[in-house]
Parts: sequence; structure tokens; C-alpha cells
Amino acid sequence: MSSSRPSVLFVCVHNAGRSQMAAGFLTALGQDSVEVRSAGSAPADSINPAAVEAMAEVGIDISAQSPKILTPDTVESSDVVITMGCGDACPVFPGISYRDWALDDPAGQGIDAVRPIRDQIRRLVEGLLDELAPADQQAGR
Repeated sequence: MSSSRPSVLFVCVHNAGRSQMAAGFLTALGQDSVEVRSAGSAPADSINPAAVEAMAEVGIDISAQSPKILTPDTVESSDVVITMGCGDACPVFPGISYRDWALDDPAGQGIDAVRPIRDQIRRLVEGLLDELAPADQQAGR
């Protein structure tokens, strides 16, 4: 990784649901060990209220976040880029680790449909944290 803190960028189309929930989990669970970013290829006007509600249920407040536009600079300056359905709009640069998380889109869904997506994102983020943790931290777990 390029610095003492790896940077992770979560990307989805609207940057209003999946990527915001993932960023919320990584921020909360990573405890400052990771620089967290999120962006969208076609950002929405605001965050999905069902995503905000679902995250609040697990004690994570993402209500102050706002969708951000994906820029090549943001991608190029990240160590890991995790896409969640941004299609061909995701810029690809050599030397960056890419992953694609196949997740249902919570857009237009009610809270009952968003909860399982939230829980799946949490499991993926926990796995990512294990992967990013230095070997000496993993040995102490």
C-alpha cells in the first residue's frame, strides 16, 4: 500500500446507497486504520433515506453524507477501488487493486429490502478489513 493508511474508494452509480453504507461501515469498523472515500458515476441529489435508516439501526449515522461525483483523480489516488455496479463509467488505472461487489441496488426499495443489502455489505467490509490489516495486527486477533 502506498501509505501507512490504505485508502479505499467505494463506487456505485448514484453514491446514495451501497457505497455510502460501505463507507459508513468501513469508517466505523476501521477505527481510523483506513482512509475511506465514496463516489458515484452519476451521483443522486441526496442519500437514500432507507439506507440512512438501515444504518441508523446498527448505530451508524450516514445522514450527513452527500453523493459525490467520481473523478479519475479520486480513483488514481486510492489503493483499493470497490465497485458496486458503476458499469463502464469506472476509470481503471494500473497498479490499483479493484474488486467488484455484486450487490442489489437499494434505490427505490423500502427498509425491509435494504436491511439484507446492509448486512451483506457489513460482511464484505469485515472481510476487507481482515485483508487490509497488517500481519502483526491479524496475529493478535
